[in-house]
Amino acid sequence: MTNKKTSLGGVLLEALAVLCMVLILIPVVWMVSMSLKTEGQQITNTWQYFTPPYTLQNYSTIFQTSKVLIWMWNSLFVALVVTGLVIVISTMAAFALAKIPFRFSKFMYFFFLMGLMVPTEATIVPLFVTANRLGLIDTYQGLILPALAGSMNIVIMRSFFRGIPNDLIESATIDGANEMYIFLHIILPLGRTVIVTIAIFTFIGNWNSYLWPYLAAMSEDLFTLPLGIPTFIGQYTQDKVLPMTINTIASVPIIIFFIVFEKQIVKGITLSGIKG
Repeated sequence: MTNKKTSLGGVLLEALAVLCMVLILIPVVWMVSMSLKTEGQQITNTWQYFTPPYTLQNYSTIFQTSKVLIWMWNSLFVALVVTGLVIVISTMAAFALAKIPFRFSKFMYFFFLMGLMVPTEATIVPLFVTANRLGLIDTYQGLILPALAGSMNIVIMRSFFRGIPNDLIESATIDGANEMYIFLHIILPLGRTVIVTIAIFTFIGNWNSYLWPYLAAMSEDLFTLPLGIPTFIGQYTQDKVLPMTINTIASVPIIIFFIVFEKQIVKGITLSGIKG
């Protein structure tokens, strides 16, 4: 009887998982299918959204009539630079908070925790005013520098680094290692999983960022993809075909990125939860 109950529960759980997967995939499939439709094609029923005829002409039109390659480069450049700088700053700050005793370290950690309670929208106005006074509006620096200020990454890494045995650090110190050597040769290798996870989520978050780039980027040549897509829709078409085409183009890099680093993401989240 127990086995039957367990088997029935497992079947129901798998059925629920498949249902959730289908519900998530339907909009993605619809987007890709629409990107392959002919512009202006009449749709009389739902099934026709997913059936032939298909064409790749829409992708050629997108690349020829819009600045999608410039927008994609801007998104990639900003996301990569922000990710690299965030990893450098966050790992060093987290190492100091977790393993280097100094005065007011607990207060500083509490300060970072308090930062998590402040919504991003509440800082937009003073951030824009400050960036404008510094001449950062409509520049790459204006897109990159504000994205570096975040507490979540430091809090997560600190929790992970605190789980690294102090015996390793003490042994290295006895052998004459300084803090920089310990950071580079002990902390970073042992924290590689959580660092990769933070890097992936930072990259994705900045690739999809909209609110701050919307305020900081004035010229179209500085737009990122999330800014360029609505502009493209308003300027070039009212049909669903080309908007879905450019959305498909924008989604491909992130999908590939996630597929490549899927194991690191899952492993990093698991280990971060255990260490925390």
